[in-house]
Amino acid sequence: MPAIKPTCVLDLKSRVNIADVVSRVVTLRKAGSSQLKGLCPFHNEKTPSFHVNTDKGYYKCFGCGKSGDVINFVRDTEQLSFTEAIEAIGQRFGIVIEYEEGSGGPSREQRSLRQEIYDLHDVAAEHFHQAFKAKDAAGEFMRVYWRDKRRFAPELADEFKIGVADEHGSGLGAALLKRKFSDEALRRCGLFFTRDDNGPVTAGSLKPRFRGRLMIPIRDHQGRVVAFTARQTDLTPADDPAREAKYVNSPETPIFTKGNLLFNLDRARTAVGDGRPFVLVEGQLDALRCWSVGLKTAIAPQGTSITESQLVLLRRYHTQVECFFDSDSAGQKAALRFLPMALKAGLEVRFLTLAGSEKVDPDLLFLERGLAAYDEVRRGALGAMAFACRAILPNPDAATPEQKAGAARQLHEIVGSAESEVARAGFIGEIAAYLRLPVAALQKDFSTQQQRQQQHDQARAAARARQPGEGVTPVTAPPSANATHTPEHHLLMLCLHFEHLGRPLSGALAHDWIDSNHVAGLLLNRFLSEFEQDTWPGKDNLESLLETSEERTLVASLLFEAPAVDDPAKNACEGLRRLRNRALDTRLRQIELDLANHHADSKSDPISLLKERTELQKQLRQPFVLVTAA
Repeated sequence: MPAIKPTCVLDLKSRVNIADVVSRVVTLRKAGSSQLKGLCPFHNEKTPSFHVNTDKGYYKCFGCGKSGDVINFVRDTEQLSFTEAIEAIGQRFGIVIEYEEGSGGPSREQRSLRQEIYDLHDVAAEHFHQAFKAKDAAGEFMRVYWRDKRRFAPELADEFKIGVADEHGSGLGAALLKRKFSDEALRRCGLFFTRDDNGPVTAGSLKPRFRGRLMIPIRDHQGRVVAFTARQTDLTPADDPAREAKYVNSPETPIFTKGNLLFNLDRARTAVGDGRPFVLVEGQLDALRCWSVGLKTAIAPQGTSITESQLVLLRRYHTQVECFFDSDSAGQKAALRFLPMALKAGLEVRFLTLAGSEKVDPDLLFLERGLAAYDEVRRGALGAMAFACRAILPNPDAATPEQKAGAARQLHEIVGSAESEVARAGFIGEIAAYLRLPVAALQKDFSTQQQRQQQHDQARAAARARQPGEGVTPVTAPPSANATHTPEHHLLMLCLHFEHLGRPLSGALAHDWIDSNHVAGLLLNRFLSEFEQDTWPGKDNLESLLETSEERTLVASLLFEAPAVDDPAKNACEGLRRLRNRALDTRLRQIELDLANHHADSKSDPISLLKERTELQKQLRQPFVLVTAA
């Protein structure tokens, strides 16, 4: 792949505010004059430990240790190569990317499959949308369906790029072949049924997956089209394999995992805030209805049960969620499945209901009453345990002791999902009041149930560990604290923040004192060589000196914030002393061992060993003095 000019990389990093890039993924709040913080996108946490320094252009998580610059962030969150990340940033911020040797950038064949499938979906979404607007039979039918049957405005179709696939697939295959997408991308994009052969893809070999359906583009939380939901209509042909399915989703692809996505999250995440929680509805059209009446925080799962991954993603942006599912039996069961996962993810949950109404359809409710309906259902909202109690045992006054005990067991399972002991105690109190039972009795039953569950889980884990060929999934431990306490790490930090120390350090430090078996040692050796040869590019231009993502991460972590150092030269001398003592002490121990084991046939000369020991001991007593220009 053609290399990007280093000057272009520097220009991009200076022009793009890292907060503008990170905020597409993480909700950031001010934490100082130039710092922002939020929930880390790289590990699951409930207390924000992810910090962004806008002045220096770096991020760092003090929980998992991840750190880097704007390019690292895009690479790690979007699984792109270095070049692809720069190209993606350039495209978003209108920065022209310049390549070495006037190559004009990579060819389509040289781009990653994932990026190509993203581009393919953009083209497909526009193709279907133009078919929706076309003055032909299919376009006219779907516009009437959208306007009269679904009762949506044409402007909403433009905003969300609603499309149509006619009974023949709207010629999508031919359009994509004309754009010269690769055979691999066409086979794996999920928009076609293809033959399992290795021959070239042709228009005849691409059988459209979606025919005669309303096409709703599905975007990830960054706003990229990654899939489609296709709604059955009267145009859906009889030979469609999924003819009877009301909704058909794209299959999972290299860019789409339906359990990791929530419809409309890319827009809703920018609208949530104090007093504006997420509103979780059942389907995409429910979310579109909410959006059309001005409720901009509505989101929906992808036609499947809600997953833990989706809720962890939600919590990055806001902790409060209002669940507004249909009030029929299926909707209530879905809400009950959602509740324990939400509590486990640390979300604050409320359930929206309409007082005096047995059946509520959010789509119809908002269509008939507009945004005012939202205020109405919020007045009747139930907290997490109030909803669970009513759903599991609607009439406690008429319940037998056995029925109450059974309801309590189900409710205790939900309570056990909450990690906070304070929350658990509050939930137990609510259950006791609802069931008209003593709190102490419920608390005792809950503790017993939890102990049994723990014993059961431990027994299952032990049984799995005993099975041949199966092991316990390894857990990656966080980096040892000692890895950041080496003298190499300390001197590397000083070189980056107090660059005037680099040249005197390169003259005072013997390179064989440095342990190059870890990243800090490798970089210290490399950086000191640059200082020694007067080719040090400056800490803001280090990209050409960094060879791996691990090296970039370490440098970004060190540059994130200035160290509290009163006397940098004195600190550097202490680092030099530690390195020297480590190296010379190792040699002294070897000398003592050779002297103790000396015999007539030994090749070593005891007189020479004694002289070397004396010289090394003398060196150990000598202090370091760095002469600096600053």
